[in-house]
Amino acid sequence: MRSFTRPLAVVALVGSFVLLWRAQTDQDAVVAQTRKPILMTRIYTGPDGLSHAQEIEMKLTGGGVSDMMKATGVQFSSRPPAPSDAWHTGPRRQYVITLSGRAEIEVAGGQKVAIGPGHINLIEDTTGKGHITRNLGPDNRVVITIPLEDQTVNAGVR
Repeated sequence: MRSFTRPLAVVALVGSFVLLWRAQTDQDAVVAQTRKPILMTRIYTGPDGLSHAQEIEMKLTGGGVSDMMKATGVQFSSRPPAPSDAWHTGPRRQYVITLSGRAEIEVAGGQKVAIGPGHINLIEDTTGKGHITRNLGPDNRVVITIPLEDQTVNAGVR
């Protein structure tokens, strides 16, 4: 009887380990599937010479992290609410992330993109007619601007 009990205990332990390991793996897969993507608005110059907006998803690894990007610096600014009808291009390829406040960006065809806290813009319209940025009230819009070292339009966009 004793010789039968020992192998049975080993099988039970191994079986328990496999079941717990599979449960953890299944739970990790569920977390990965339910993780919300990081979305951003890409502002770019189309072949027509006009700026357009496109919502894109940032490419992330299985761990939910993006590839490292090289930046040339970081700048914080506080922008007061102000109406604007001035068309302008981005000074360089850069991320503009709104920390607080509200704005809207207008591109070709009168399309308007609402901007609020946490909104990420990838500015790539460095040529052409450009876009209009309107900082809306009542509070200042606080942003962080991150100029990218790679100034090749479409680099890193998937």
